[in-house]
Amino acid sequence: MDLGIAGRTALVTGADSGIGKETARLLLAEGVTVVITDVDGDALQQAADELGEGVTAIAADLTDAADVDRLKAEVVAAIGDPAILVNAAGITGAQGLFHEIDEQGWRDTLEIDFFAAVRVVRAFVDGMRSAGWGRVVLLASEDAVQPYVDELPYCAAKAAVLSLVKGLSKTYGSDGVLVNAVSPAFIASPMTDKMMEKRADEKGTSFDEAVESFLEEERPGMELGRRGEVAEVAAVIAFLCSERASFVNGSNYRVDSGSVSTI
Repeated sequence: MDLGIAGRTALVTGADSGIGKETARLLLAEGVTVVITDVDGDALQQAADELGEGVTAIAADLTDAADVDRLKAEVVAAIGDPAILVNAAGITGAQGLFHEIDEQGWRDTLEIDFFAAVRVVRAFVDGMRSAGWGRVVLLASEDAVQPYVDELPYCAAKAAVLSLVKGLSKTYGSDGVLVNAVSPAFIASPMTDKMMEKRADEKGTSFDEAVESFLEEERPGMELGRRGEVAEVAAVIAFLCSERASFVNGSNYRVDSGSVSTI
């Protein structure tokens, strides 16, 4: 399917691996000029080398407002104002029961999982408004509407992302800037790999056994019985970035194997 975005420009955050990198790959295949960013400059450059022609790597710390300002200046210098913004930057954050997580754990999680989204949208939305065309896709999670007791900071941050998306969609839809969310569940990525390595250690099992037990015990609603693939999430993101999604605004697309129990 031709997504109708050849010649557009995009910024993808959290793109040194996982969903962000795969999204950049799909956008490049559609003829989009892409800037990728992440905090680890070496890993980011390695991703850019793998992705090939049409991509520029600019490292930045999205928890630092001044660094986001620098990122904006460098992105605009490299490709102009991006027409597409995908915020895939995120961390698991502080884990444990509520009474086991201190305030700093909450702050650190919210800084990257929520405030980073606020910062990058603030930095780039005016360029889209001026052009009269834009696509913003923010990564949320099944956890936003189905919170788990051992990762409440992450859940709260992703719930805030959904609220932000709905509010932004109402603010800027009339300017031609469409804002949507994508909510994955248990995708095979470096972030969930670390979770499963920790689980395997704690349970004295193999990695694959840790994944299997996690699905059975913690995510029984995932009816396909497996982790998702980054390409399965990136495909939905790419659609939302396209002309094919020209009447989609303020929506939350779940890519979760049915994990969320509600309608």
